[in-house]
Amino acid sequence: MENLYRLSQTQLEVFNRPYKRYLLREHNLTRRLCIILGQRGIGKTTAMVQHLLDVGRQDRLSETILYVQADHFLIGPRSLYEIAEQFVNHGGKTICFDEIHKYPQWSMELKSITDTFAGLNVLASGSSALEIYKGSHDLSRRALQIRMWGMSFREYIEMSLDISLPSCTLEDILSDHVRIAHEIIDKLREKKVLALFKAYLKHGYYPFYFEDRDEALFYQLLNQNLHTTIESDLIAVQPALTGNSIKKIGVLLRVVSATVPFIPDYNKLTKLTDVGDQRTLKTYLKYLEDCGLILGLSRSGKGLRGFEKPEKIFLNNTNLIYAFAPDSDMGTIRETFFLNMLSTRYVLKAPRHGDFLVDDTYLFEVGGRNKDFAQIKDSENSFLAVDDMEKGYGKKIPLWVFGFLY
Repeated sequence: MENLYRLSQTQLEVFNRPYKRYLLREHNLTRRLCIILGQRGIGKTTAMVQHLLDVGRQDRLSETILYVQADHFLIGPRSLYEIAEQFVNHGGKTICFDEIHKYPQWSMELKSITDTFAGLNVLASGSSALEIYKGSHDLSRRALQIRMWGMSFREYIEMSLDISLPSCTLEDILSDHVRIAHEIIDKLREKKVLALFKAYLKHGYYPFYFEDRDEALFYQLLNQNLHTTIESDLIAVQPALTGNSIKKIGVLLRVVSATVPFIPDYNKLTKLTDVGDQRTLKTYLKYLEDCGLILGLSRSGKGLRGFEKPEKIFLNNTNLIYAFAPDSDMGTIRETFFLNMLSTRYVLKAPRHGDFLVDDTYLFEVGGRNKDFAQIKDSENSFLAVDDMEKGYGKKIPLWVFGFLY
């Protein structure tokens, strides 16, 4: 146990950062069991470390808190249950298990820990592909499952300029976007919001960009993350996948990336990827969406989880576009940003006219500053999300403002 305490104390120092993400403000992580799910590189570890230090009163040497990497070699033959038991016997109160999807029998052990140690607060993190209700022991009624997203444009500005900015709801934006834009721009210390937005689209979604602020290195690390996600994280969550299956999933992602937004033709896609049948192809696409690499837009709003074929498939965020599909046009980048930001809070569907239908109520067309209402003029609740515009008017809203939803 001494080695685990020492390792935890070191990692609490190494992984801590001054900036706190939206997750720590929006969610109560003091529940008996919380599981944070999200794609690789978005800051789950940092958020867990910050939470531990908050409950430990910023004392990383406190024996009431413990950070454990579930796949670290120091764990050795010990089970997570044994570690939790020893921790509680030493007066421990809050324990974090990181990368829980890498640990065999994770669901059984977490269930046993929460059922046995009444005074222990357990926080775990795992791949966004992890489905807690499909573990060997159903945790859906015991665990608070929290989805964590990459950085919003608001968070990117806060980290870049060391300022504080409020978030807003979609309803706030639709009814009061002119005032919201004015107030934000007034706080930017003479920085141009459109220049910041262009930078965000290229490298602002993943907080690890700020470690070196080197875009070329950032894209290299993003590429490494992508391979680790498919070749390690996905296999940990879906152990039945073979090496050949993983290779085909990688080919599938490359095919989709080459022509985003990808309009799926399943017959053609099965031939291009050498996937045997359409059912397997749909499963592979769902895995890629679960991993946080792509986003599907369908008529039902269920992305790639629905039974019907999606209308379009996008890369998950604009940073991935610049890293893996740099020849994509600006229209694709704008639509990807809009879908990525709003899908964290709302249900988006592919409408018959326009680009996005939000919560079956609001119809949006996304484009450049010269975009007009021609395609959606007959809809009462129609709006334009317009790029290259600092401030909007009426139902013409600057695209960047939608980066303030969280």
